[in-house]
Amino acid sequence: MPRFSIIVPSHGVAGRLSLALDSVLAQSFGDFELIPVCDAPDAPAGAVAAGYAERDPRVTPVHSPPSAGLAGARNTGARAAHGTYLLFLDGDDTLAPGALTALDARLAVTGDVDVLYTEHERVPWWEGEPANPAAPLLAKAPSGAFGPAEAPRITGVLLPAWSAAYRRAFLEERRIAFPEGHFTDLGFGGLVTLHAERIAVLRSVVVRHLLRRQGNRLTRPGAHHTELLDRIEPVLAAAAGLGLSAARSGPLFEQLFALVLKTAAHPRRLPGRRRRAFFRRAARLHRRHRPAGWRGPGGSLGVQHRLLAAGAYTAFRALRGANQRLSAAARLLARPRGLRTRLFYRRQLRRPVDPNLAVYCAYWGRGYACSPAAIHAKAAELAPHIRSVFLVEPGRAHTVPEGVDHAVIGSRRYWQLLARAKYLVNNANFAEGVVKREGSVHVQTQHGTPLKKMGVDQSTYPVVAAASGSFTKLLGRVDRWDFNLSSNTHSTQMWERAFPGRYEHLEYGYPRNDVLYTATAEDVARVRRELGVPEGRTAVLYAPTHRDWRTGFEGGLDLEAFCEAAGEDVVVLLRAHYFYDRGGARGTGRVLDVTGHPSSEDVCLAADALITDYSSIMFDYANLDRPIVVYADDWDVYTETRGVYFDLMAAPPGPVARTPQELARVFRDGTYASPGSAQLRAAFRARFCQFDDGRAAERVVRRVLLGEPPEAIEPVLPLADRVPAPAATPVRS
Repeated sequence: MPRFSIIVPSHGVAGRLSLALDSVLAQSFGDFELIPVCDAPDAPAGAVAAGYAERDPRVTPVHSPPSAGLAGARNTGARAAHGTYLLFLDGDDTLAPGALTALDARLAVTGDVDVLYTEHERVPWWEGEPANPAAPLLAKAPSGAFGPAEAPRITGVLLPAWSAAYRRAFLEERRIAFPEGHFTDLGFGGLVTLHAERIAVLRSVVVRHLLRRQGNRLTRPGAHHTELLDRIEPVLAAAAGLGLSAARSGPLFEQLFALVLKTAAHPRRLPGRRRRAFFRRAARLHRRHRPAGWRGPGGSLGVQHRLLAAGAYTAFRALRGANQRLSAAARLLARPRGLRTRLFYRRQLRRPVDPNLAVYCAYWGRGYACSPAAIHAKAAELAPHIRSVFLVEPGRAHTVPEGVDHAVIGSRRYWQLLARAKYLVNNANFAEGVVKREGSVHVQTQHGTPLKKMGVDQSTYPVVAAASGSFTKLLGRVDRWDFNLSSNTHSTQMWERAFPGRYEHLEYGYPRNDVLYTATAEDVARVRRELGVPEGRTAVLYAPTHRDWRTGFEGGLDLEAFCEAAGEDVVVLLRAHYFYDRGGARGTGRVLDVTGHPSSEDVCLAADALITDYSSIMFDYANLDRPIVVYADDWDVYTETRGVYFDLMAAPPGPVARTPQELARVFRDGTYASPGSAQLRAAFRARFCQFDDGRAAERVVRRVLLGEPPEAIEPVLPLADRVPAPAATPVRS
């Protein structure tokens, strides 16, 4: 029997689950079992937990459906546990170093107790100092084990479930479990307080609790706040049934109703029509369960208690004071440049949202490209009633196909469209001043699978952070997203970490990659002619990524020399990062500069093989199932300065070359197309080409623009059943 069972629910936190599990497995005290609770074996967190279970026998995943909620997940984990003591850890929290050693040492001193309360840190997810709210409460506890009457103000009402260790036999004997619904910690902690006979405290931090950027769901507005009374009533009834003394029942009553009054006094937590009913029910509970001889606190809180007991809702509302809606509305006002533009945009925001207007933008207005363009084209086919407008920078209108309506960024029409559009689709972000209107739908398509660190994960890399601007402003833009596209579960988890928000993940694939499955041999031949690829030549696409520590494009590879060394039939298509787009196509001998070509997908179709360093183009190109070679001449520098989400060298999509000589040899001797290369590529495709099957744009249009329910959306075709677009030149082996 292990000393501790650590139960970790994981719903909605797959991207951070590994941090929680790592914090447990890194403990110096090893006598424990770790029980991740996942939605299902095939859920994102299920795959993460299964990987840990393969590596460490102490990890035993169990499954609880999302419909069972947090309470169901914890109860499922508790039923599977064998440890003497149970610890509950949220999936995005961590155990402090040495936490289990400290718990075991404290229990050795106190002997077996029913519950051992501990301190915890509340860590701001971004800025601010950690807080230890339990410390003042636990500082007043007796030094050893004690009975509840000796310290009646130390209750589970004020402490979350993960701020304690519970004796498993005690919970089973008393049949204490987490109640369903919201405020489950309160219901559980209240019952533990009532039934525990031996208690102790540990005055050191055990759990570091991450304060989510989205806020605690229990503080958000909604009808679920009525469930607070559902959790409190059984605790009050149990206390009455036990006949507790006033010394014990008084502090418990006061703590419970402090939470009730906090909710009743908050003008936005409950919908208006429910506030009065909540108040009246709370008043009945207050009168029914008030301990004999209890004297309320002084000051404003005491007045609130008296008004609640009297059921004086109108007077309570007056005491609560005016709400802050006007100041909140002022914070939402747009700030486009220029007074006349601001006034114009503000007037447009007063007009109704146009339910049949969609606005698209790609790469901050560089042109008609990427997934926004693919969704735009599919919308014209499946949702012709929706008027679509593409946004482009001044001087980029020539990139928009004939017949596609467009507007120039910064113009009056641009601000008018952004103010009134129902649907806003982008692969980057709209301008800082754009307001997220009620009823509008923002779709973030992304523009690649993340290998390098993105979003707020960049903050610990000084070179990148210095060039990224305000992360606070970035996350303000993230707050506008309703949907975020993903092409694989890795991306889903990393977007969750890099861009924390309340949006919904759509694991539909990237619409821009649809053409990699739908293009024909004629399409491939046409693109090659447009790019100037000589017939019968092997076209190798060289696509290096941007280096944050450089100010301009430095390829780092003599491409003409590579062509000479690789073979007489090889030509190179150079596609630098779009930061270095100089416009148009250039060719010098056997090197064709296609950086300015508007479609990276067309360039991929034209190429018989890919050379890249750490560019996300490798994930897209892998859909074609054509050879990929990684040229990693500065991998150590890149990982140190930019940061990466996984070790590409350990799981590459093909051969890895570190020098120009190695790279040329890989092509000259055919290693780039060998069976070993194909085996690496197959594993890479299985991991990163999960949802790209040629129908991503259709899924987005049907779900977002046509409003079809998730269950009606066509499922992703299995990888083995997909047929990529054909290559133009047979690969040399």
